[in-house]
Amino acid sequence: MEIGIAISAEEQAPADLVRTAKSAEEAGLGFGLISDHIHPWIDAQGHSGFVWSVLGAIAQETESFRIGTGVTCPTMRIHPAIVAHAAATVACLMPGRFFLGVGTGENLNEHVLGAKWPAPDERLEMLEEAVEVIRLLWQGGYQTHRGKHYTVENLRIFDLPDEPIEIAVAAMQPQAAQLAGRIGDALINVAPKDEIVEKFDESGGEGKPKYGQMTVCYAKSKDEAKKIAFENWPNALVEGSASQELPLPKDFEQLVEEREADELDGTIPLGPDADEYIEEIRKYEDAGYTHLCIHQIGSDQEAFLAFAQNELLAKV
Repeated sequence: MEIGIAISAEEQAPADLVRTAKSAEEAGLGFGLISDHIHPWIDAQGHSGFVWSVLGAIAQETESFRIGTGVTCPTMRIHPAIVAHAAATVACLMPGRFFLGVGTGENLNEHVLGAKWPAPDERLEMLEEAVEVIRLLWQGGYQTHRGKHYTVENLRIFDLPDEPIEIAVAAMQPQAAQLAGRIGDALINVAPKDEIVEKFDESGGEGKPKYGQMTVCYAKSKDEAKKIAFENWPNALVEGSASQELPLPKDFEQLVEEREADELDGTIPLGPDADEYIEEIRKYEDAGYTHLCIHQIGSDQEAFLAFAQNELLAKV
């Protein structure tokens, strides 16, 4: 299993995201995922740059680093035709090094243009049609699509990469995993769930890449790590469908206002003990993931990358 980095656009300013990608490449992490939000999860995270601008800068500052969106929602806030255009341009800037991660999104980001937040089954239906539109436009030439959710009229994307762009589909539930296996070139998930991998494989995903994402907080002590994680990423304690349904950062803040940092113990790897990280990494490996992106909470990405280079990469 290959280890990479998950770069949180909610926690880092745009220029810092670019530096983190470059530092990850220098540390020996060959790939990454970058989040695509218009809002952070909580106001304290403080950022949410436009991912397509950041990807253009990463393309220029790295040489071999491979990166995908983790993930883009091509259904409401951004029309799939625009996503197809943006992704094609990034792929031209980093040939063979970009993949498009897509998912059904969160109300947190998708309500902002005033559209009604759809039910889960409708979101999956919209995602399937959106991927159809994106792939149609990547064929080249002038294309028209008149579907249930999207219309494209005589559109041609002129700048297309020489190599096809891989589309990785995010899935947290079995129905989404079935869709991912059927229409995706790869799977993305944020938990080492055997059921999701099995559904993906059964639906046509067998042999395709499977990207996991694992959240951690490296620091010199466990107590320091808990403090950093709770201040910057208390949403790690949010469970169930809330992450898809709540519309504003203040809603997530209210969900965790009575919680405590000690509750993070056992939920994510915390502190400097490499064995704790390796144990969690093995869960993804055992579940069948081929790639794992590690999301380091907080601003000290350089310390985590040194830890990963010296303590993790040699052991996995």
